[in-house]
Amino acid sequence: MTRPSHAHPDARGGAAHHHAPDGAVLPADAPVLGWLDGRPLSRAGLDARLDALRHGPRSSALPEPGSAEDRQLARWVAQVMLTELLCEAEAADRGLDPGTTPPVHLDQRAAVELGSITAAAFEGNAAVRAVYAAVTADVTVPPQEVASYAEAVGDPPTIEEWLLSTPDGDFWAAPGTLPQRLSSALTEAGPGATVTVDDRTVTWLDTRAPTPEGQPHDERLLDAARRVAFVRWLDHARAHRLRLSPGLEHPGDPTQPDNHHRH
Repeated sequence: MTRPSHAHPDARGGAAHHHAPDGAVLPADAPVLGWLDGRPLSRAGLDARLDALRHGPRSSALPEPGSAEDRQLARWVAQVMLTELLCEAEAADRGLDPGTTPPVHLDQRAAVELGSITAAAFEGNAAVRAVYAAVTADVTVPPQEVASYAEAVGDPPTIEEWLLSTPDGDFWAAPGTLPQRLSSALTEAGPGATVTVDDRTVTWLDTRAPTPEGQPHDERLLDAARRVAFVRWLDHARAHRLRLSPGLEHPGDPTQPDNHHRH
């Protein structure tokens, strides 16, 4: 159960204040991102990250300020930050040293299995990756499951992958998973080229050749099992350790007013 946050009156009779996780004192009326283990997290980091996005190279792709889509963007970025802060606290509790490893790029399968929020936090934050490694260290896949999977799908596929750069970031992708027009344009242009298809500009940075036998089934299943285990652990930790500030609910929360679908 999440512990409530605590506001304390100033010893000299001044305004109440909150103690933040890093030991800083927040005024009771300071904007709060959320609460981690009952302690308030300043919203200042979220505002700074959103400001950087709005003044960055991808600003033209962002929604109109003040719109429902803009509020959803703030919620999404808030969830990424809360995931990072939660994992930073967990890494400290476990005595992990995340180091200063640079951002990583997940393949499409991994990003989908983790979900966009967790994938973004994983790619950009070393503490998230350190906690992922610790939480999933003991995950295994029974040999009979590997055998059943192998029998069902046959030999592992041999697939070349391309490292592509877009205004939204870099990622590895197999050509067959891309929109056909984009894949055809890149194939015709060749490695190192930049193409624009349907208002999407993509640069082909690198090629990753497959191993002769592709990724073995046991490795593929283990990777998937580790991602499932981490998502379950993270969902449990979020539910028990985080409390969200009003207006920064999960973008998919059906109870918040901006979560609606138009068809």
